[in-house]
Amino acid sequence: MAKKQLDVLTALDLAKTQWYHYTAIIIAGMGFFTDAYDLFCITTVTKLLGRIYYYDPTKNKPGVLHAEVTSAITGVAFCGTFAGQLFFGYMGDKLGRKKVYGATLLLMIVCSIASGLSFGKSSKGVIITLCFFRFWLGFGIGGDYPLSATIMSEYANKKTRGSFLAAVFAMQGFGILAGGLVSLIVSTAFHDHAADLDHYRTSHRADYIWRIILMFGACPAALTFYWRMKMPETARYTALIAKNATKAAADMSRVLNVQLQESSTKMQSNEPEYKLFSAEFFRRHGLHLLGTTTTWLLLDIAFYSQNLFQKDMFTTVGWLHKADKMGAVHEVQRIARAQLIIAMVSIIPGYWFTVFLIDHIGRFVIQLIGFFFMSFFMFVLAIWYDKWLHHKTGFVVLYALTFFFANFGPNSTTFIVPAELFPARFRSTCHGISAAMGKVGAIIGAFGVGYLADPSKIKSTKDGHGQLKPALYVLACTNAVGFAFTFLVPETNGKSLEELSGETDGVEEKEKELKAMPTISV
Repeated sequence: MAKKQLDVLTALDLAKTQWYHYTAIIIAGMGFFTDAYDLFCITTVTKLLGRIYYYDPTKNKPGVLHAEVTSAITGVAFCGTFAGQLFFGYMGDKLGRKKVYGATLLLMIVCSIASGLSFGKSSKGVIITLCFFRFWLGFGIGGDYPLSATIMSEYANKKTRGSFLAAVFAMQGFGILAGGLVSLIVSTAFHDHAADLDHYRTSHRADYIWRIILMFGACPAALTFYWRMKMPETARYTALIAKNATKAAADMSRVLNVQLQESSTKMQSNEPEYKLFSAEFFRRHGLHLLGTTTTWLLLDIAFYSQNLFQKDMFTTVGWLHKADKMGAVHEVQRIARAQLIIAMVSIIPGYWFTVFLIDHIGRFVIQLIGFFFMSFFMFVLAIWYDKWLHHKTGFVVLYALTFFFANFGPNSTTFIVPAELFPARFRSTCHGISAAMGKVGAIIGAFGVGYLADPSKIKSTKDGHGQLKPALYVLACTNAVGFAFTFLVPETNGKSLEELSGETDGVEEKEKELKAMPTISV
């Protein structure tokens, strides 16, 4: 039987937006800034790695990473992220959000630095070492997903919860932008010091470029580590799972200026009476979990594929010259510039459209809009692919629009909804499961779709541009299926977390009661 909502939780739902809300967005958001930087900066340096470690002096052409090596370098971090999302999601419910929150950031700091220090006596040794550290980097990144989402959703008031969660996730856009910017700055600095010997060979100085770019990912994480450790445990974990409503009220009174009478904290905790993956859980939340996992899986197949093969798209539309027409450092510069343009005109605006509109039009509508237009624009690109090659500006515009509607769409909402639908006791675990299925999609994108679009297959195609056209068809169909599965996910806008999860009844009556009490500031 559901119980009445605790006063401290109702007060959180009704609390006015305060400075601490913005502080929490920055602290949690910097984790996602680091996540995006670490996951996507690798796309700016993979071609450079091929030139440095796979150059054959007996052949008159630049070195190129084999398709399976490229997939391993980009995909191994996703494998680590998958494992981290499941592990830290579960630990966040068992030990508390705060206790494991700092561990994820510390792991990201150490492994970002270690990735840049990858060593080996041979090219193979360097790549294996790099993959090892990027796996554990991904493991730390994975933990940030369920913990940041859960913490932000449990701190936020119900009126602006969607915007707060979207703002945390929107920091990914700035992380992608930073990846391009840092790559451009570092490559420009070394370009002036003759890191290129010619279009085929590089000097030893070029080896510093990719290492510095990867190690920079430790900086934003290190800057927020102290503040992350100072955050108190969320009231919902303390009151509903640790069963200490008095401490929850004291913590929230201190950080959110919400004053509660002590007597109002002596109510019985509203802990769920069923276990995770029990028959009762599946009766209440089975379709919800199916909806959040499948939509995130399908979204990430498309989204990460787009990000990881955009360097090949840049070659297709002429933004990049062929490898034998430019030096390695110049190639990094051109990839970084193109990534900056895409980030500024489509990725970041998409995220912030979601921030400003999600609490007005809802999660469900935004997700449908995003999947629909991603599928539509990819079909347009694929069907008239040969014609678009002669209208390259139009090709780039449509390609950028797919990024816009990914972020003003399912890339944001699939992160937000799992942090709202499930009971507090399972919230972090279920978000981790949903996110992990997303990373399965990213792995499919890296090893499957990314392999399909690999430029080494140019000889097998008539257009001379690899397999990008069939890859676009695959991604368009994937998005169309995601559109259909969205109907399994209910709208969460404007509702209390306890109301959505079925943990309490009488929420509206409790809100009216608290608004009338002079001792509670909301």
